[in-house]
Amino acid sequence: MGLDQGQTTRVVASQSVTGLDLRPAVFIVDDDQRVREGLTELIQSAGYEPLPFASVGEMLESGSLKRPGCLILDVRMPGSSGLDIQQQLARGPNPKPVIFLTGHGDIPMTVQAMKAGAIDFLTKPVRDQTLLDAIAAGIARDAAQRADAEVTRRHAERVATLTPRELEVMEKVAHGRLNKQIAFDLGISEVTVKLHRSNAMRKMGLGSIAELIRVWSISSGTQAP
Repeated sequence: MGLDQGQTTRVVASQSVTGLDLRPAVFIVDDDQRVREGLTELIQSAGYEPLPFASVGEMLESGSLKRPGCLILDVRMPGSSGLDIQQQLARGPNPKPVIFLTGHGDIPMTVQAMKAGAIDFLTKPVRDQTLLDAIAAGIARDAAQRADAEVTRRHAERVATLTPRELEVMEKVAHGRLNKQIAFDLGISEVTVKLHRSNAMRKMGLGSIAELIRVWSISSGTQAP
């Protein structure tokens, strides 16, 4: 395929201690066997692990969606719409960045897919490097989303250790309220606000207000893109 060193993608070793394979994979769903075989060869040559499926049902039944990675999906397949599948996966427990690869695209369909968060909308035939660039972007986005999910999980665990008053104070701090304003809002002294804030920051393992705001925004889904 003529890939240079910078284009040859790393195969990340499994980091799992529970049996779950954490190496990124490229899921391929296309009802055309020749397309699946061609994509499999290209993806392997770039150092990724391809997981080809003839249908979405086959992919779901495989139980492999917990793995990191991205999905190459045809827009139109027998009995299903790629756009609908994109939305279903986004709402499910194992969302995947989607790259649409189709011979039946049009502008409205492309716009809809991109608005829903697709990595790219590519028309067959596609240049190898164009597809590999999209795959790299998809895997990078998946890694970022998983990192945010882990931040959210840890944040939830730590928030659960806060007292109701500490939680009230921290929510207001995260939304930019000053100590004096929080004291007025809650009918307590500014010294008490500082004490609650200090205790909560310690429990949550946070070193600065900026870190608190970042973590809170990720957890609440208000993080800037």
